[in-house]
Amino acid sequence: MYNYLDFEKPVADLDGKILELKKLAEEGDALDTNDEIVRLEKRSAEALRDLYRKLTPWQKAQIARHPDRPHCVDYISKLFTDFTPLAGDRNYADDDAVQAGLARFNGQAVAVIGQEKGNDTKTRLKHNFGMAMPEGYRKAVRIMDLADRFNLPVITLVDTAGAFPGIAAEERGQAEAIARSTAACLNVKVPIVSVIIGEGGSGGAIAIATANRVYMLEHSIYSVISPEGAASILWHDSTRARDAATSMRITAQDLYELKIIDGIIPEPMGGAHRGKDAAIEATGNIINVALKSMGNMDRDMLRQDRRDKYLAIGRNL
Repeated sequence: MYNYLDFEKPVADLDGKILELKKLAEEGDALDTNDEIVRLEKRSAEALRDLYRKLTPWQKAQIARHPDRPHCVDYISKLFTDFTPLAGDRNYADDDAVQAGLARFNGQAVAVIGQEKGNDTKTRLKHNFGMAMPEGYRKAVRIMDLADRFNLPVITLVDTAGAFPGIAAEERGQAEAIARSTAACLNVKVPIVSVIIGEGGSGGAIAIATANRVYMLEHSIYSVISPEGAASILWHDSTRARDAATSMRITAQDLYELKIIDGIIPEPMGGAHRGKDAAIEATGNIINVALKSMGNMDRDMLRQDRRDKYLAIGRNL
């Protein structure tokens, strides 16, 4: 059984009935339930397809935050070999919200930086729900500088509600750390490919997503502030997050139309959590294509390409 979202209740009800019938069959019930199971499975698939054909931005936000979506560590384990994690910012501490290191992608040496939310209570606390402290962004800068020195492409996997907003983070220079990480993205002379795999929130996301090529999974979101935060500021009512999500145009489809991102990675029907391996494989294919597209660009061209990309955003709107 999946963890069903609120709007998936019709599918959840059908799947529940299917499980009940399968349990009866396993217990040796005299009734022949096979035909009914097949009929209900068809209805469930059709109901799921109908729901996902007309998703609202708020529903996409819920899918992007689904606890069972593949996380950064899942992408690293499936797409990369010889991954060697590198810890610490050489200044204060290590930040488990940011996973970083050196690896091989299709045999090519690369640097990997990603944000990890965790998938249960213990790991979520360990990774601070993917919300990085200043030392996390300073670690990212260190890895980018290392990649630049050894001419290694950088691949970033974004999944955060935003940088950690606590007092301790502010005391240690959160805004400065985010700004330096964004500047490092702009200044390195190697290819950077970024993928929004779940939630791309605010400066906490763009600090590692200022890339030559930026892609989003089909049901991921990318925004300057969370829908709840925007609703609190605009209407002093966080329960209007649904309205904010619609107004801010946070979906992959909206952002591709606005030319903020370079492409959309398709997800299995029902979201990446219903077909993790397929979603990760599709992401790997896109990363491979993106790196090949920059194969003939020299170091100065790569940096200029990135700067031109961001200077052009908004000109034609």
